[in-house]
Amino acid sequence: MSTKAPILAGGVSAITGVAASTGVVLAAMKGLGATNGQILSIVFVATFGYGLLSIVLSLIFKMPLSIVWSTPGAAMLVAAGTLHLGFPVAVGAFIMSGVLLTLTGLWPALGRLVSSIPKPIASAMLAGVIFTFCISPFKVITTNPWVVLPALAVWLVLYKFATIWAAPVAIAVMGLVIALTVPIPAASFSVVPHIEFTMPEFTLTGLISIAIPLYLVTMASQNIPGIAIMKTYDFEVPFKPVMVTTGLASIFSAPIGGFAFNLAAITAAINANEHAHPEHKKRYLASVYGGVIYLILALLVVPFISVVLNVPHELILAMAGIALFATITSAMTSATEDASLRLPAIVTFLVGASGFSVWGIGAAFWALLAGVVVWQALKQRS
Repeated sequence: MSTKAPILAGGVSAITGVAASTGVVLAAMKGLGATNGQILSIVFVATFGYGLLSIVLSLIFKMPLSIVWSTPGAAMLVAAGTLHLGFPVAVGAFIMSGVLLTLTGLWPALGRLVSSIPKPIASAMLAGVIFTFCISPFKVITTNPWVVLPALAVWLVLYKFATIWAAPVAIAVMGLVIALTVPIPAASFSVVPHIEFTMPEFTLTGLISIAIPLYLVTMASQNIPGIAIMKTYDFEVPFKPVMVTTGLASIFSAPIGGFAFNLAAITAAINANEHAHPEHKKRYLASVYGGVIYLILALLVVPFISVVLNVPHELILAMAGIALFATITSAMTSATEDASLRLPAIVTFLVGASGFSVWGIGAAFWALLAGVVVWQALKQRS
């Protein structure tokens, strides 16, 4: 049992991570203007990189350190796509976000600054920018009811009885129904890994609209919760080396596909609890095996993505929206749990959900700024 347990735990965490997030990533990159070739490169390089880093870090520190992509970060990027900055600008922003992650490891004061932003406000920013994304499944019910309704039903049933599988299975069901009922235009089909270089462009708008929000969402929704979850299982994450490693990986892989490397949050518990291995000191094996599964999935996902890229865009958005139900539920819960911060959080949410954009700067930045201003104004009054 102890030999198979880490393999099972690692496999479940890797498969659910890829299945639940791929649709969000596809929608984000399409919105940012990436070509099909660039998207294939992103999915392959990112998935392979997560597997490699998970294996290396887990073996070095002998703890289950799972590295994944930021699903909330990808969702935030969908909102950034409405600014039409161009994919090279987005790649430059991915690099700048990686620099911020690296600096967080080298300069702990930056991490403390991010942590000083109240969690309800950060959560409300995330909920706001993914709101329109999460309602997309309901928007297409009128045009494609037999595609969306079965997926929603499966999601609801599994969310009650097997929460971790709710999004992956619902998306798989929706994908199967699409394949059987929706005409998909013929296009090139790729079966081999694809790597494509994109020359980055560095702009102030990219920094403010993409890099900083991506960094904040990655820290607030992935790294900080991931560290906290690991601590509940008596694992003290080596903050500096993990932040520096994931930051540098984000920097150097961005031109060929790595938009964000970060700690797992929800799936971190799968590899860290007693079901991964009865012996605490051997649970790192679950993340090692999970990393191997990621490497295999990196090879298998290319032909799948090459087909999915030709599915109507509104259905890809609907699949991604279902994948984010749990994310927005968690974000809304955090946003409203503290009564003293409820109003700033609601303002943050409303600005984020509005799609508000000024000077080419997107809603994520303005939502966070609005929330902080209201928070500080109420503090001064009290």
